[in-house]
Amino acid sequence: MGVTGLVLAAGGSRRLGEAKQLLPFRGRTLLDATLDMARACGFDDLVVTLGGSAAAIRARVDLSGVRVIENPAFATGCGSSISSVIPSIPAASHRLVLLLGDQPGVRPSDVRRLVGVPTPLGVCRYADGLGHPFLFHRDVFGELTQLHGDKAVWKLLHSGRYPVTEIDTAGTVPIDVDTREDYERLLTNEQS
Repeated sequence: MGVTGLVLAAGGSRRLGEAKQLLPFRGRTLLDATLDMARACGFDDLVVTLGGSAAAIRARVDLSGVRVIENPAFATGCGSSISSVIPSIPAASHRLVLLLGDQPGVRPSDVRRLVGVPTPLGVCRYADGLGHPFLFHRDVFGELTQLHGDKAVWKLLHSGRYPVTEIDTAGTVPIDVDTREDYERLLTNEQS
């Protein structure tokens, strides 16, 4: 049973005011760091969605070993990116792990634990609450194609329509970069 990793990186970075995927991080870009983490997870299939700043990202980010899907409707939220990828998931992939392109602090060991959950949905339970990554079994893929907006995955998670397994995960929810303050906090945490 294969696993597809999906890195959501199509956002337009409205709150930040510049392409967060290209922010300097660990000597490269923020998206490079996230893709390095995703590659370390050992997915059978790795996909990244691009939208805003796609041309600049293709020029500056190492996309080797990653299928790239451009989402022209990226401005409508991450739900459109997820639904744009579902039809291209290989038949051998029975699980989908959803990662955020601006969250390089996720640990591959936690992703590997998440992949083993028996329920249709899985999520990480950190010391300060639930957070990405999320896991979806194939029997939920059809519903994923119907998602709209930025918080649609959370609504599905809390809908009660599917059993959810929470895996206890050390530490706090990894920082995802939406604002300049988030980026500064990420850099500060990286140095400590």
